[in-house]
Amino acid sequence: MKVALEKHIESLNSSIIFRDLIEPYFDPNWHFHPHYQLFTVLEGTGTRFVGDSIEHFGVGDTVFLGPDIPHLWSSDKDYFQANSGLKTQGLVLYFTADFLGESFFQKPEMHAIANLMEKSKRGLKYKGKTKDVLIESLIKMRNLCGFESIIELLQLLHFLSKSHEYEHITSINYLNTFKVSETERMQKVHDYVLQNFKDPIRLGDMAREVNMTEPAFCRYFKKRANKTFSEFVNEIRIGHACKLLKSDELAVSQIAYECGFNTLSNFNAQFKRFTDKTPKEYKQDMLNL
Repeated sequence: MKVALEKHIESLNSSIIFRDLIEPYFDPNWHFHPHYQLFTVLEGTGTRFVGDSIEHFGVGDTVFLGPDIPHLWSSDKDYFQANSGLKTQGLVLYFTADFLGESFFQKPEMHAIANLMEKSKRGLKYKGKTKDVLIESLIKMRNLCGFESIIELLQLLHFLSKSHEYEHITSINYLNTFKVSETERMQKVHDYVLQNFKDPIRLGDMAREVNMTEPAFCRYFKKRANKTFSEFVNEIRIGHACKLLKSDELAVSQIAYECGFNTLSNFNAQFKRFTDKTPKEYKQDMLNL
């Protein structure tokens, strides 16, 4: 596996970079970059990691991320199987804070957009009409270039700056302590848990994977992820459970064991803790949508 480091996104021909990503699976590496990023998923499912946030993602997942927030859209395991016939697609737009000059967003007329860009440092997830407009704008920008693409982006940022249809992605007390030198270690943690969450995961095994003692690993992970390693594992398991509950193909008891919980009572307790609903309530809500 290639080492996940700072992602280099540059263009000699444009101040903003637009990409239509069509691949068997999304980039599986935990990474960060100095660009602001608008991103929407047109096809694919999996787990989205942004800072200290872990959420299941599907079609329509649409976010605005500020610079240097570590992130990863990890496609479900099925997407990595040979001849699966599955593919992912996402539209992404990158720009830097100075793409129109160092002081452009410091002008009085840019105050609302400057506030939006500050909020994006915690990551913003859009919903409702705002999400629809954002997706439409990204689709439109596939066919724009030069001056027209810059005007479209500014109009979109102006629209987003007035919207309240968003949720912060990272927690309010999240502090980005990420360093380039630590990326490979956190990549190993994500890979190990995503590959093994259906089975018992022992702290000692994980610590050995990253060449640390158990106490040192616990301190290290809590500082970087803003949660304990046990909470991290359970969040991934609950995210997978949410996906299975939406499909309505398995009973709740089957889903509990499929997601790595050895008792139904523990599954119910953890699910309630992370979603504020019981699995049955969540499943019913999904069926009523």
